[in-house]
Amino acid sequence: MKKLKFNNSFARLGDLFFTRVEPSGLPNPKLVSINNQAAKLLDMESADLSENWFLQWASGNQTLPDSDPLAMVYSGHQFGGYSPQLGDGRGLLLGEVEGSEGKWDLHLKGAGKTPYSRFGDGRAVLRSTIREYLCSEAMHGLGITSTRALCITVGEEPVYRETVEPAAMLIRLARSHIRFGSFEYFHHTRKRDCVKRLADHVIEQHLPELLVETANKENCYLEMFRHSVHSTARLIAHWQSVGFAHGVMNTDNMSMIGETMDYGPFGFLDAYDPDFICNHSDTGGRYAFKRQPMIGLWNCNALANALTSLLSVEQLTMVLEEYEPLFFTTLLHLQRQKLGLLEQHPEDQSLIDELLALMAESQVDHTIFFRNLCSFDENNDNPDLRDLFLNRGAFDHWAKKYRDRLAVEQRNLTDRQSSMMKTNPKYVFRNYMAEIAIRKAEDKQDYSEIDRMLRLLQSPFDEHPDCEEYAKHPPAWSQQLSVSCSS
Repeated sequence: MKKLKFNNSFARLGDLFFTRVEPSGLPNPKLVSINNQAAKLLDMESADLSENWFLQWASGNQTLPDSDPLAMVYSGHQFGGYSPQLGDGRGLLLGEVEGSEGKWDLHLKGAGKTPYSRFGDGRAVLRSTIREYLCSEAMHGLGITSTRALCITVGEEPVYRETVEPAAMLIRLARSHIRFGSFEYFHHTRKRDCVKRLADHVIEQHLPELLVETANKENCYLEMFRHSVHSTARLIAHWQSVGFAHGVMNTDNMSMIGETMDYGPFGFLDAYDPDFICNHSDTGGRYAFKRQPMIGLWNCNALANALTSLLSVEQLTMVLEEYEPLFFTTLLHLQRQKLGLLEQHPEDQSLIDELLALMAESQVDHTIFFRNLCSFDENNDNPDLRDLFLNRGAFDHWAKKYRDRLAVEQRNLTDRQSSMMKTNPKYVFRNYMAEIAIRKAEDKQDYSEIDRMLRLLQSPFDEHPDCEEYAKHPPAWSQQLSVSCSS
């Protein structure tokens, strides 16, 4: 038996950064699902996962040696308005575990009340844990940086939301749980020494190469900020390329090291719609799909403001100006890959823009179209693609341009199609899929669909004959689903 060996460098920053809290365990817990891929990151053996200590630990009933559970404090801009104190209201940082692929923060979500719970009960519900568990693994399967999920447990404790729901816990893995809002909290409370200590911690724990590459400490802070800005730009470009929208892009949900985190309301595009809003609570459309790149920059500006005690306005502005060029360059590169284009030609952007406009006009399914495009035949009319469009003549006009563009590529058909199949997923985690898994789990205590979807979403580019229904157009009832901040 191998129990996890914990460290907690964040705890050594001092009590201004957190409050120590013991988890409030779930009564009569049982395991819902275990992610063996995540367990391997911690060098855990499969036998460990069936031990009683693992169940008791994962449900908050036992604390392992050297673990130091704490609720982190931070603030943040929520839907554009500043909230001066937020913090971990329903989760605890348990500590760091060193695995074969480096260090991981382990975070227990749904662990009960903390000083930052405000009026909440500090619990997570089974519904929300299933969504985060599967979506974080889906994002990793797509090659997008994300927090990971180790397991879900459920217990015999009622939680009161719109209805009575079962309480559940999720163990999340992240390279770091430090957010833009972590710096905002200390900046706006005028604790400049804490801003510096937190920056030193981020550099030492997550960006140690900066200590070697830069000549002095100020340059380290500048490069830390540049890393956050650049990783955010690249991250959101990847989101856009697969049609993913994060429903709560508040600064307290933005990772300093550019991981997708805090999966509450989210959505993958069905029909391509730049105005898509995945969060029913977002009545003003602040986080609509097309606005997410701009919001990423807005959030970086909020982080820049929080670092003015370390860096000059001129330095911060210089780095912020690098965001847009990097975002657009990254997105164009990813879009070329989706179209099977290796070379760079000046007309590529207009070719892509014209295609997306046609898809929006005809409400073409984003994932299905690009997966079908992998089989584009330059010598026929491609009826499987053509029939997706209301204006078939307009598609024919675009397809002629695409055919001409492919003709100048130094690449054979087999290589192009093989490359495109590795870039355009057959499966994404649509909201109706989450609903299917949730209903089976809540109504029948049947967790098999969670495990089935987990295997599917961890390899979304592969063929899965037993899951072919999830590669089709969403069912009509899915249009009635809505996801809000309570999700």
